Amino acid sequence: MTTGIWILGDQLYLTQAALQTCNNSSKTPIIFIESYSHIKKIKYHKQKLVFIWSAMRHFADELRQQGYSVTYEIAEDFQNPLESWINENQIDELQIMSPNDKPFLQTIENLKLPCDINLLPNNQFLWTSEDFHKWAKNRKRLLMEDFYREGRKRFDILMEDDKPVGGKWNLDKENRKPPKGKLNTPEPLWFEADNITQEVIQQVNSLDIPTYGEVKEFRWGVTRLQALKVLKYFIEVRLPDFGPYQDAMVTGEETMWHAMLSPYINIGLLQPLEIIQAAEQAYEENQLALNSVEGFIRQVLGWREYMHGIYHHVDADYPEQNWFEHHKPLPEFFWNGETKMNCLHQVLTQVMDTGYAHHIQRLMVLNNFGLIAGISPQQLENWFHAAFIDAYDWVMQTNVIGMGQYADGGLLASKPYAASANYINKMSDYCKSCYYKHSKRTGEKACPFNFLYWDFLNRHRDKLKNEGRMNFILRNLDKMSPEELETIHQQAEEIIA
Repeated sequence: MTTGIWILGDQLYLTQAALQTCNNSSKTPIIFIESYSHIKKIKYHKQKLVFIWSAMRHFADELRQQGYSVTYEIAEDFQNPLESWINENQIDELQIMSPNDKPFLQTIENLKLPCDINLLPNNQFLWTSEDFHKWAKNRKRLLMEDFYREGRKRFDILMEDDKPVGGKWNLDKENRKPPKGKLNTPEPLWFEADNITQEVIQQVNSLDIPTYGEVKEFRWGVTRLQALKVLKYFIEVRLPDFGPYQDAMVTGEETMWHAMLSPYINIGLLQPLEIIQAAEQAYEENQLALNSVEGFIRQVLGWREYMHGIYHHVDADYPEQNWFEHHKPLPEFFWNGETKMNCLHQVLTQVMDTGYAHHIQRLMVLNNFGLIAGISPQQLENWFHAAFIDAYDWVMQTNVIGMGQYADGGLLASKPYAASANYINKMSDYCKSCYYKHSKRTGEKACPFNFLYWDFLNRHRDKLKNEGRMNFILRNLDKMSPEELETIHQQAEEIIA
């Protein structure tokens, strides 16, 4: 019996489940496919397409150098190249590591191939879906903090016996410093595009398929060796001061002290445990600040694993959840960055140029605006999926539908992440150069984040009053006159229109 292996574009590592089944590498046919029909489903960022396709081609070359028999196809769909390759190699069984994204699993299941398909368990995460189901079963709440603590114990990370190192599980309160004064941020580690990447850039720029963003300059790594260099650079240069300003936003600062590792880990060039253990080892050997190390590890061992677990745990209708019944269309400026709101303009133009923004820019600027403006969660999630270089269905569905838009009614988050201009002014310098005034909530130059925020609270007061953490804030509505609330509502309606 002849077995063949299909390697998907976000499974680029030697220990992935399908490759591990190879007993004789030179005799096991392997195929990679770039499909044009697949990228027509979403208006993907050009940087994302270059990143994935270049990384696929580099990994294919790496396998060839190790003696594997590799076929690389660029085609309209998956069906035809797979069918031809299967017949040519007389393959009886096609092995695929199960995809992380549910829609792509459906794509595989809809294929009609002249051989059996064997889906192998995905080993890209520390927690399997089955492990997460067992943890979640019979729990009244599925809070990330509970899951994170269980992960610390399970994988013995930053632990002293059964207690957390330093006596506290979570040091997040130490990681919220506003960006006051001059910050000496380290430069990110970027790379020159090699010949393979240059060819992909030309290919992407010549596509007649709708895409998003720019690829004037491509600086991301595309191999495991480059990804390891980024990890080493982060551990040595950025991690020591990562914690305090991880929520800060500064004009012209694309990356601050952030790790820039999510694109690499999400396609397999880095593995979660090696990242976590590298940070823990640096803490032990170099006496780094615990708040920086714990804060970073929580993002990987807590947030990333939790989001993936929730994604495979929720019901099939989760993507359509819309607890606030928000249906306004996504504003065009999300695609072109043309808005007088400087915070949005800064973040959106950065995303257009790089395919990247850090977690607070995503949550407290982009998601926050969508929530308080009443934008459709599904339209916003589609934009996030299209716009970010590290975006996949499993990442963005739970992050946008659940955390960012609270559209699941609180399954994932303990309260809506809604905020006025006060938060953005505190945690960034964006307001200093803005057309609008962050201190005004009504009037010609009132910041839209202010009147949208108060209108959001007023519109949904009946629902929000049952969310315990919101009652203190809601009492502020009682201090506003009916006339002011009506003015706020009118301004909210006008700016979206």
